[in-house]
Formats: sequence, C-alpha cells, structure tokens
Amino acid sequence: MNKKNRTPNRGLIRECVCPLDLHHMTYENSLAFAQKLDQADPLRSFRDRFHIPRHNGRDAIYLCGNSLGLQPKTARAAVEQELAIWQNLGVEGWFEVPVGSEQPWLSYHTTCKKALSDILGATPAEVCPMNALTVNLHLLLASFYRPTATKFKILTIKGDFPSDQYALETHVKQHGLQPSEVIIEIAPHPDDQLIHTTDIQNAIAEHADSLAVIWMSGLNYYTGQVYNMAAIAETAKLHCIPVGFDLAHAIGNVPLRLHDWGVDFATWCSYKYLNGGPGAISGVFVHEKHHEQNLPRLAGWWGYREDKRFEMTPGFLPAPGADGWQISTPNILALSLHRAAISITAEAGIAALRQKSEQLTGYLEYILSPFTDIQLLTPEDPNQRGCQLSLLVRKRGRELFNYLTEQGIIGDWREPDCIRLAPTPLYNTFEDVWRVGEALKGFL
Repeated sequence: MNKKNRTPNRGLIRECVCPLDLHHMTYENSLAFAQKLDQADPLRSFRDRFHIPRHNGRDAIYLCGNSLGLQPKTARAAVEQELAIWQNLGVEGWFEVPVGSEQPWLSYHTTCKKALSDILGATPAEVCPMNALTVNLHLLLASFYRPTATKFKILTIKGDFPSDQYALETHVKQHGLQPSEVIIEIAPHPDDQLIHTTDIQNAIAEHADSLAVIWMSGLNYYTGQVYNMAAIAETAKLHCIPVGFDLAHAIGNVPLRLHDWGVDFATWCSYKYLNGGPGAISGVFVHEKHHEQNLPRLAGWWGYREDKRFEMTPGFLPAPGADGWQISTPNILALSLHRAAISITAEAGIAALRQKSEQLTGYLEYILSPFTDIQLLTPEDPNQRGCQLSLLVRKRGRELFNYLTEQGIIGDWREPDCIRLAPTPLYNTFEDVWRVGEALKGFL
C-alpha cells in the first residue's frame, strides 16, 4: 500500500496501545493474534444480534456497512408487532397502547428520540425521525437558505454526494439565481485529495459577507475523511452564518456533539451504520436556539401542534422543537425497524463503538500495508476518519473487487478505481480483517 507523502509500513508488526485490553501491545499479521483481539473485545456479543450473509456455506466478510448495514435479528419481530396491532385494532392503533407497546402510533416517533439524541449529541427536542435524507435536506434548506440581495451564496465541498449537489442547485434556481454564481465549492488538495479544515475556515472568512448558508457532509462518502465539524461550526458562528451537515456516513460511526458544537441543522440516513434497512427512515436535527424563531418552512399536518392537530383549523402552528418540521403521517412499519436498530447502537454506546472502530480500521490499514499496488486515500489520522478505508487500485481495480466478492468479502466499488471497505464494530471482527489480507495474497 502506498500513499503520497507517506512512509508506508512494510513490516508485520506495529506498536500500538490497544484499547480493548488497555495493555501495550503490537499488531501482528496472524490468525491467532486476530482471534486474541476478538476474544478480548467487550462488544463481541453484538455480532450475534445481526444476520450475517452467507457465502459458500460460511459467514461472509461483510465490510459494506457504509452502504447498507446488516439486519438486526429483532427487526422481524418489531415489524410483526405493529402488523399485529394493525390487524387487531385497525385505526385504533393510533390511540390505544396495546400490551407490549410503549406508545400508540400517534406518538411512536417519540420512542426513538432518546437513542437518537444520545447518538447525535443532542437533546431529544432537537431531533425527530422522519422522511428520507434528501427530502429532509429540502425541508431544512427551505428554512435555512434565505438569500438576500447581498448574502445569497452557499459554501460546500467539491464532489459531495450527488443528492446534496442537486438539492443545492434546485434551491438556488427556485430563488431565480444561477448555481454557477451562487455555489462556492472547496476543492480537495491535489497532493492528497483531501480537504483540510483550514481550507474550509479560510473560505468561510473570505466569503462571509456574501454567504447565506454552509452545507456539507460531515464525513466524505468517497474518501472516508471526517471533517472537523466543531471547528467549522465555530468559524461559521463567528461570522453569523448558519451551518448544516449531511451525517449519512457519520451517524453511528463517529462521535457527534451537535448541540455543544452549535451546529444549526443536520439530516442523515439510517440504513448505513444505524442498520435500519434499505431506504430506512431519516431524521432531522434543529438546534434549540432556532425553536422559538418561527423560521419559514414547508409545513404539513403532522408538524402541527399535537395537542391541537385534530382541531383541523387553518393557520399552521408548529409542534415544539424539531417535530415542527414533520410533514406527513409517519411510516410506522419503517419506524419500528428504525427503533429496533438504533436501540442496539445506543446500548453499545458511541464511545465503545468508536474505540473498537479505531482498532479495527487501524488493523485493516496495517494488514493492507505490504500491498504496494494499493494506495490509501483515507487519512491515516484516526481523528480524521471513521470505519471506512478508501483504496485506490490503479491497475486491475475492478478485477480485484470482483475477486474479493468471489472470496466472500463484501465491499463497495466506486468508479473509476476505488474500493471502499468499512469494518463496522457492531458486527465485524478482527478475524474478518485478517482474512482480507489473506485473500489479497491470492491476487496481488
């Protein structure tokens, strides 16, 4: 593995402090060592809570939680419980609390708030599960992108996820403006293909007089780089510019403290590291400092004050907090999957998950180090990455990806030459990581 401006580790041993047992130790490229780490892992039992796909009669090595997380074993029962309520109560399920349920459907979303707030570093009033990521982004931009004659520009990063780009473009056009004249994109450095915190801070300061909003991913889907959201939010606050983050690849992956950082708004998806299922429910964060500002928004009946919702009167009265950004009746079956999944993440705890994640991804980096045909795009600094490593394979990259898939190693391919592998601490093991290296020996 090579990296511009890096001295790659070619050996089989690396000094480290392993947080799993808190003793000074070394990385070793051996099955026995990987299994020793797995035995010492305090989170090892969480793997048994997920269905692991099978390949040729054995568990696949699933390193694609950055695209779609695995199914919790509690998922089927969670959906079946709500199906039973629908079967037995019909419409009364919105108001009655059957045995075994926490809330009627009418307030079902509130049962997700504690877990979400813990994962996001927010208060329960600041979060609400709802809709899908890009839908929520449009709703939030309607509130936070309010261009004036002098402050009308949007600051973002170049090459951010396409949905985010399209959302920004269309909002700009809705205001009769031209995206090429409004959207400012911060480009990666050509030497390392990363965007440095100072680049973002300098761009904020440079364009402060014309910026209406800052919107960007908190963790780059392609490179795996985590941006310093705290520093970015602090700089934005100094210039009185609202800042929002797409947390699709950050939530459930890296520690977040949205409230303390002063982030204005955010949205995410829950089908990656939160394991909520394909197309799972998203959610929004709106900082409490905005709750009493009566911000403009695209309103719907479900965002109306719950205590007056059924009065059916004209004139929108938003529900308190982030709930006031709701639009439509929630999908209870999807919410049941969401609640079952995020409860696992909340139980494990972001601090413990992060601790194991740094070790898993660090071990993967070490295992990959002898392979000189692989270039690591993701930063080496654990503070600048989550679970994912993005590997640039200039020669036979797609062929290598297909080979790994045939070996039961499930990753993700991004054109033209990038393989993304994400060892996820809830269900991946150190043995999984070691076996990636063994598979690579048969190809490279």
